[in-house]
Amino acid sequence: MANNKSSKKRIEIAERNRLRNRSYKSALRTLLKRCLTACTAYGQEPGSEAKVAVQSTMNAAFSKIDKAVKVGVLHRNTGANQKSRLSVAVKKVLEPTAAATQA
Repeated sequence: MANNKSSKKRIEIAERNRLRNRSYKSALRTLLKRCLTACTAYGQEPGSEAKVAVQSTMNAAFSKIDKAVKVGVLHRNTGANQKSRLSVAVKKVLEPTAAATQA
């Protein structure tokens, strides 16, 4: 246990930050998983509702990633990597249907 006042305060701050980081990361994982699930659902059964679901979940995930980077929970390269991975998955699902409808 800490002996002086400043080290006790640092322990309290570290615990507060740990809980904040954990909630951000948990929400982020949930949104990423939700977006990837929406992508697979759209791939199996394409439709306008499924497409809207994919786009809205991607927007929510991007927003949460940006906020996590801004607050300092994630490194900016990690955030960019996750956004890139997500956009590639979404593009892979949405692009073939767009090409098929144009042809």
